[in-house]
Amino acid sequence: MLYNWYENIEFAWPFMFYLFALLPLLIWWYLLQHRKQQSSFFVSSSQRFIKRSSWKTSFRHSLFIFRLLAMSCLIIALARPQTRYNEELKSGEGIDIILCMDVSGSMMAQDLLPDRLEAAKQVAAEFVSQRVTDRVGVVIFSGESFTLVPLTTDKAVLQAQIYNIQRGLLDDGTAIGDGLGISVSRLKNSTAKTKIIILLTDGEDQGGRISPIEAKLMAKSYGIRVYTIGVGTEGFAPVPVQSGAGTTSTQMQKVNIDEKLLRAIASETGGLYFRARDTESLKGIYSEIDKLERSKIEITALKRYTEKFHPFAMAAALLLLIEILLRYTVFRKFP
Repeated sequence: MLYNWYENIEFAWPFMFYLFALLPLLIWWYLLQHRKQQSSFFVSSSQRFIKRSSWKTSFRHSLFIFRLLAMSCLIIALARPQTRYNEELKSGEGIDIILCMDVSGSMMAQDLLPDRLEAAKQVAAEFVSQRVTDRVGVVIFSGESFTLVPLTTDKAVLQAQIYNIQRGLLDDGTAIGDGLGISVSRLKNSTAKTKIIILLTDGEDQGGRISPIEAKLMAKSYGIRVYTIGVGTEGFAPVPVQSGAGTTSTQMQKVNIDEKLLRAIASETGGLYFRARDTESLKGIYSEIDKLERSKIEITALKRYTEKFHPFAMAAALLLLIEILLRYTVFRKFP
């Protein structure tokens, strides 16, 4: 416990520890005075005159020990022990970001480990933690779209909601236009200088209330940059399929990603298109977007100190008081 306490302590005036050099001199002076005052005599014929020691004699040096301890505590108090608390205030020009994620049934394909949806959730949550001053929101879509988290800076809430995304929350399908349209509506009134959407899907648009072309034009008109990510390997991917009897089997399904559409959405809004064929490449894509869209952050470092000399000062005063009381009571010398 004492070691842990010392690890967190700093001394504002460490040069005061040089005063400890006086203690050996005081000890030397005390021993010298004690020898001068000590007298002895020898009587060859009898032992009855030899002074027998008492408890007062045995503890006669305790007064000087109390004084040394008091001085030690006082020196430590003069060195001003204190604890330091470091705090960083982060401010700057943030970016508003909407993560638009496909949660359709095909996202259960296992060409990304453990599957596309879980891999996308994990990488998105890690991406959120890196956006210190940005507001981030989450929109999910399949056959319909839904705002899971409005724009917020609460990273804990964002990550918790991302991890809670499950298949079956929405009707199945792939309404890319609806997902992008809802994402645009969440950003259109934003006052942030930079507004971006990261659209992740593994399929082709299967229709919805808004076409992908209309949603793209909406994003462009509001100055929203869209980064698109196509998730899935080439050819076929294993997909778990549940039978009517409740058993689950794995079937190979063809990977169909409308790369032409995703490229057009990205290029016409000022973004980029990426293809994630495995989990590692998906992590690399989010890392690349993180580098491309950096917000301006100003970090102000604050150091706060809490003085801890009070216990040592009180201990010095108490030890001196004990010495004075003992000197003029128990160890009082009478003429």
